[in-house]
Order: sequence, then C-alpha cells, then structure tokens
Amino acid sequence: MDSHDADEALNEDEPQTLPAEGNACTSSRVPNPEGKNQYQHCPRKNDPFLQKILTQYHHDNITNRSKISRLLQAEHGIVMSEATVARRRQQFGLLGSGQLTRLLPRSIKRQLVLDQLARDPLHRRGPRLVREAIVADTGNLLTRKYVTDEMRQHEPDGFAQRGLSKKKISRQPLVSLGPHHQWSGDGHDKLSRIGFPIWAIRDQWSGKWLGMWVVPNNRLKTSIAYLYLSLVHELGGMPLQTTTDCGSETTDVYGFATALREIFSPNLSTDELPAHRFLKSVHNITIERGWLRVRVQWGDNVKVFWEAGEEIYNDMDPRQYALVQWLWPRLIQQELDTLKHRLNTHTVRYDRDKLLPSGVSPNVAILLHKDYDAQNCLQLVDRDVVKNLMEEIGGEDLIRFVDSEYSAAAQLIFDGLGFTVLTFENVWSVFSAMLPLI
Repeated sequence: MDSHDADEALNEDEPQTLPAEGNACTSSRVPNPEGKNQYQHCPRKNDPFLQKILTQYHHDNITNRSKISRLLQAEHGIVMSEATVARRRQQFGLLGSGQLTRLLPRSIKRQLVLDQLARDPLHRRGPRLVREAIVADTGNLLTRKYVTDEMRQHEPDGFAQRGLSKKKISRQPLVSLGPHHQWSGDGHDKLSRIGFPIWAIRDQWSGKWLGMWVVPNNRLKTSIAYLYLSLVHELGGMPLQTTTDCGSETTDVYGFATALREIFSPNLSTDELPAHRFLKSVHNITIERGWLRVRVQWGDNVKVFWEAGEEIYNDMDPRQYALVQWLWPRLIQQELDTLKHRLNTHTVRYDRDKLLPSGVSPNVAILLHKDYDAQNCLQLVDRDVVKNLMEEIGGEDLIRFVDSEYSAAAQLIFDGLGFTVLTFENVWSVFSAMLPLI
C-alpha cells in the first residue's frame, strides 16, 4: 500500500465515535486556574475561515487527520488536535471516500467518472489521477476501487495502452538542502507546432512546479527573464541557485540572478556558489523529468482539441488568427494553472531510495519541510526593486499574444455573448460565436 492509499485507509477506517464536543483544540486538558483562554490559536466551530481551509485541503485530496493537524499549525498557526479535525470535517460535510461512495447514487458517481474521461480523449490518465481530478473539481472523494472499476468498464483499452507506454527511466539521486535551494527552468516545445510554447520553473527539493506559462516565444531572452523576475516578485525571494540549459534565451536570467544575489545576499559568494548554472538539457533533470508527465497527462490532449477546429479555423485569415491568439493562450494558461495545482497536490509514490521527499505531495512537503530536517533557502529581496526591473525590460507586453486594446474589445464581446467559462470542449463554439462581432 503506498502512502496515498494509506492516507485514504486511515480516513475511511476512522472510528465514528468522537470525543465530546467542546472548545478542545488540543488532545489533552489541563487545569486553568488563571481563567485564561487556552485555545486562542484554534477557531471555534462554524468558523468560516476554518471551513474554507479544510474544504481546500479536501479538494487537494488531503484527508488524513494527522497530516491536516500538522498543516494547520505550519500554514496558519492553528493548533488543533486530530480528533477535533475529524469533528470539524464531519461538521462541514467533508466525508471520507468510503462513506461518500456508499451514499452517492450510482448514476451520479458514474457521471463524475465519465466527465473526467471525456476530458482525456487519449486515455492517458490512470485511476489515481482521475480520482484526484474528481475531488479537485467537485469535492466528491470516491474510493480508488470504485473509480478503477468504472474505468475498466467504460475505458478498458486505456489500461493496456498505459501499460505499454511505460518506460524504464535511468535516474540519479538528487541532493538538495530544502525548498528553494535550486530552481530548474526550461522551455517545453511540444505545443510550439500550434503556436503556443511553454516555459516553466520547478523546485528541485520538493518537485513543486513554481510557475508554468504559455508565451508567444520561449526563445526570447527578455520574455524568459520577465517570467523569472515575476516569480521572484511573487514569492518575495530567489533561490540559492537557478539552473537552465545553455540556450541564449537564458542569458538574461543569469545576469539578473547574479545581480540580485549580490544586492540582497552579499554574504553568499557568487564564486563559491554561483547564483545561476548552465547545464546540458539532459543534466537539468528536475524539470526534464517533469515534462513527460505534462505532455502525457495534458499536452497531447490539447492537440486533440486543437485539431477539432481544423474545419472551422483558417489561420490565413487575419481576423481569425487574431481571435485565436486571444482565445487559445487564455485557455491554455487557465488549464496550465489548473495542471500546476494538480501536479503540486498529487501525492507521489514512496521511494525508499530517493534522498528527497516522496510519499507526499510537493505542496505538503514544502509546508512541512522541517519534518524532513530541511531548511527554507529562499533569499529575500525587495519586491519594489524587482517590479521596476520587470517594467524596465518591457513589462507584461513581453508575454502578450495580442495588444491590450484588442484584448479589452474581445473581452467585452465574450461577456456580451453570455459566456462565463472557456473550456477545451467549448472553445471552437466560442470562436464561431465571437468571430462575426470582432
């Protein structure tokens, strides 16, 4: 049983008889002769902020009461016992997979699975990923057995197909001090053929995808530098070291990383520990290993949905081309954000030979990094300085597919037609509806 299943088993097998309700956020009770509130760091029942946190954990497939208790303290400073966590989850209707699978009508459960299968026309996602997608999208946590049984009934060829596609990959152990010790950046060109290249940055220690962006050109050095600086600005800091391949598009990243290090971390010698290292692509393995999963789980399906518009879209027509350049990057970035979140909340299998965290999701690993005797290596910077650098090199225009005037006009038409969401399933219908009005 891997750690993911272990968490599920713990949740499903928890006894339903819980300690009596009270203001008990720690597992022990002690005399309080001075009359002080001993539970000031624990929200009371019906607290909306706590409900929001626990609901998000549930959507991220974090259901183990012990892990939630530790995350509440690490992330929010909330001290809550495991028993109280279980009570609050039950109170907010956050049911374990076993209980919910028994209670939901068969037609609803089946539809939840079928909806996910429709979003994966190439049948690349297995039961674990489908199960995670269901709870992320709907909050309904089904058992892995139920999802597997339904998939075997409705998509039997997918299991054989995924089994044949497995390849043995040679791996070398990675060593890292902790979160933000090293960021690994690289471009992904599998969607370049349809005009939408990607660039991303991944944390080495945790495997967390820190940023994933669709850009007009992932070979333009100012665009790549802008993305790097935007991540530094978002986090308020930079890693001890960034690694990329030797492409000319990463030379500005090298320059900015070195300059920021010298300004904000002068105690770290750039001679002994360079702020940036150039590596051959095959050696930039943190992110190179991740691209396969991105392509198989997501990128190949994008091409299928794109090709569905072959009879609709004429790329030689400037009006059609401009509208596609507004619609599709918007959709792809939206889907990349979702993919990034799911990759970061996916619990990887435990690997006893791995020196870095396994059997845990990247998000949880970073939040509980002290449990692994790791240190947060983020080097703090002045966000205002970084923001000024971003504007000086060209600002957001560096990653725009269409100018701001066209974007505003297209948004008005989109809203006026009553569309609220853009999906791979409806994008070509939206295109056809907007084209006469643009």
